[in-house]
Amino acid sequence: MRALTSRALMLLVLLLVAGCSAITPRNALPEAAAARSEPAGFHSIRYWGDETGLDAGRSDPGNADAMAVSFTRSEPRRQLNLLAISGGAEDGAFGAGVLAGWGDAGNRPSFDLVTGVSSGALIAPFVFLGRERDDQLREIFTKYGRKDIFTYNVSDLVQGAALLDDTPLAQLIEKYIDQEFIREVARERRKGRVLLIGTTNLDAQRPVLWDMGRIAASDTPEALELFRKVLLASATLPGVFAPVRIKVRVGNQDYDELHVDGGVTRQVFIAPSIMRLVSGGPGRKTVSGSRLYVIRNGRIDPQFKPVSPNVLSVTRRSLSTLIKNQSIGDLYRIYSMAQQGGVDFNLASIPTDFNQQTDEPFDQRYMSALFDRGYDMGRRGYPWLKSLPGLQAGGPQSTPRLRSAMN
Repeated sequence: MRALTSRALMLLVLLLVAGCSAITPRNALPEAAAARSEPAGFHSIRYWGDETGLDAGRSDPGNADAMAVSFTRSEPRRQLNLLAISGGAEDGAFGAGVLAGWGDAGNRPSFDLVTGVSSGALIAPFVFLGRERDDQLREIFTKYGRKDIFTYNVSDLVQGAALLDDTPLAQLIEKYIDQEFIREVARERRKGRVLLIGTTNLDAQRPVLWDMGRIAASDTPEALELFRKVLLASATLPGVFAPVRIKVRVGNQDYDELHVDGGVTRQVFIAPSIMRLVSGGPGRKTVSGSRLYVIRNGRIDPQFKPVSPNVLSVTRRSLSTLIKNQSIGDLYRIYSMAQQGGVDFNLASIPTDFNQQTDEPFDQRYMSALFDRGYDMGRRGYPWLKSLPGLQAGGPQSTPRLRSAMN
């Protein structure tokens, strides 16, 4: 991500020097219609990610509860296993490795809920379908490199569409996400299991959570196209890649929304409406003993590194620091929700002693090494973090306690 940011900044300078032509015009959605818009042919497949269950109910009665927490209805006393996977670009290889190793250890649960954003969005569907898809998960994060994710496209740069061309990533998604894949997702959704992917609606400046199982349940060519678009949008770094346009309809009028990387608004997420129902609010049945696993595809500890005093180095370091601290804020939010709801919290992140470096975005050797490290930790029994820095009795400088939560 650091190298990608650096190259993007250099390309941005070229863009400012060259100027840009008019971008393809769009029919932007009016603000008043934002809460009522849906992709044509679909209903109740998404909701705002910053709404509570009550808020979601007011904007679309029963929508968030019905789509996101149906698994609480059939077996209200069953222990639930929830998984949230963060973004992290090439560092997504860590989470993929942990989950694959955990699968080979033989005690990875079948998750009732899986959420993903950015690179986590490319992991989540495979984990959602179970160990049978782990070989594909390994392929995605060890077999491909930078040229399989994006290319430098000067013509697009001058036209103002994007700094980089992510067509290779779109083709990679198409390779793995086919009609049979989404039929499997739909089948699991009918069992009450939920797969949520997060994007950011640029016009609204708000996170959007997509119920991928409900999209898949349509079992139409349009469903397959939308499923792929949501995954691509979730991994689309704004300003670097062109935003993904998603056609929506209000009444008889068609509009298009611009969706980008879900990490712009949430680096990792658990929908508030889900936690409210899982923990058991007023008038709700309580699900006892639920466990939440959060995978942060990155480091959460400060990393000292002397910075050159030039504009690219300072900007790159500042952006990486901003993203790291945003992710930590998201972790604190999720931890607080889990504590209030009596849900067992478990966190994994890239260990401090993984020191391999790379200056090339999506360096295949780096990703393979990180996957292998995550795999080994997952296979042996990951030492899940039970709290966050600064929350222990010893104060801000104390070291968080580690213990295994896999058994």
